[in-house]
Amino acid sequence: MQNINTETFKTRVFDFGKSKEWKFAGERPCIVDFYADWCGPCKMLAPVLEELSEKYAGKLDIYKVNTDQEQELAASFGIQSIPSLLFVPMAGKPQMAQGLLPKEALEKVIGEVLGVV
Repeated sequence: MQNINTETFKTRVFDFGKSKEWKFAGERPCIVDFYADWCGPCKMLAPVLEELSEKYAGKLDIYKVNTDQEQELAASFGIQSIPSLLFVPMAGKPQMAQGLLPKEALEKVIGEVLGVV
């Protein structure tokens, strides 16, 4: 699991400054967690994402974006409530989910949307 900023997001996920049409830049499917340090549900989600990061190491990347520090990036994706999770498959469009999801729901999305087993 890795904290990223706008510049890192552009090189590892999607360069929204250059292109309006989605083109994933990563090498593996990923989850982007839009969070803030003061957010209670975000703090509850963090250890679950850490566990999933270890379980799916080498198959899936999990990135964290601090919405307080990366307001332009958060605004680009219309983040209005946190936590918000962006699920990015290798092909096709990403999907967004809001709120604190249980581990079982996250694993289901990892398998069904991201194609990671």
